[in-house]
Amino acid sequence: MSRKYKSIAVIYGSDSSEWEVSCRSGEFTASRIDESSYDVYEIFARFGEWKLVAMRKANSMRFPFPEGAQPQVDKSDFSVIVLGEKIKFDFAYIMQHGAPGETGLLQGYLEMLGVPHSSCSAFVTTIAFDKYACKSYLRSASFVKLAKDAFIREGDDVEAFSAKAVNDLGLPLFVKPTNGGSSFGISKVEKAEDLPSAIRYAFSEGSTVLVESAIHGEHELTCAVYSDHGQVKALPIIEIISKSGWFDYDAKYNGLSEEVCPAPIEDSLRDTVQETSCRIYKHLGCKGLVRMDYISAPDGLYFLEVNIIPGMTNASLVPKMVRAAGMDFTAFLSTIIEEN
Repeated sequence: MSRKYKSIAVIYGSDSSEWEVSCRSGEFTASRIDESSYDVYEIFARFGEWKLVAMRKANSMRFPFPEGAQPQVDKSDFSVIVLGEKIKFDFAYIMQHGAPGETGLLQGYLEMLGVPHSSCSAFVTTIAFDKYACKSYLRSASFVKLAKDAFIREGDDVEAFSAKAVNDLGLPLFVKPTNGGSSFGISKVEKAEDLPSAIRYAFSEGSTVLVESAIHGEHELTCAVYSDHGQVKALPIIEIISKSGWFDYDAKYNGLSEEVCPAPIEDSLRDTVQETSCRIYKHLGCKGLVRMDYISAPDGLYFLEVNIIPGMTNASLVPKMVRAAGMDFTAFLSTIIEEN
């Protein structure tokens, strides 16, 4: 089969607390890209230092570069020199969780150079990654519900804000950095006196914080959406059953949750979640692969957030969805690459 691209750069690592998770996602993704069709180059990028850590030519073994001998990426044209040969990457598969891969900065850089990539556009990424901005884009949408919320910026009066938030939103509350992931900086607040410290904790991950009313739901659900030959498609839904009370870091990465796929829910709810996910994808102008998270409550389906660069380790949610759909994961990644 003919391919649009030959050299694929998988970019992982990040400037955020999620950089180690990003490395696992990136290494797994690189290992599953079709070895018969593409040359795959693994780039570790953190705090401005971009280096080639491994490469795999088509139909060849993976070659890791030893520490201290890892070629530096030339960011002026997104290229690298390996054994005297200059390689310009045809396509970037972005697997950076957090900044800059989910803030739009990396996408903007690639778009300025004219390099196709796997993610949403820089503008859409910037909007979607910020939880408050994303909800603001969806407030007028009639097809999904949003939890009541309040927004605070670092430097505002935390005590006064907290008193008003409790009065307006009630308890319990979830406190989240607006631009974080992997549940870093997130707290569930049961008592009013704990809210100020939870907000300050969230500020450790960013300068803006979202406080939301807790939704008393029946199911916590997640659904991934992608484009295939211009058609927006939804993967099977996963129900998340957390042993820690909510889907925090330990639930996500330390085995304190059960993730059931396909979700054991009624067909009508399944259809609603998948249709809503596709509508949000189109409404925001998404591209590539994204994942939407929800709470299903007695009064409807509540949108939580969109994950622009969802986790892609062997144990992550999206690979489980792909397997449940009966799809080959390598072929699925080829679809994401060739669609962009």
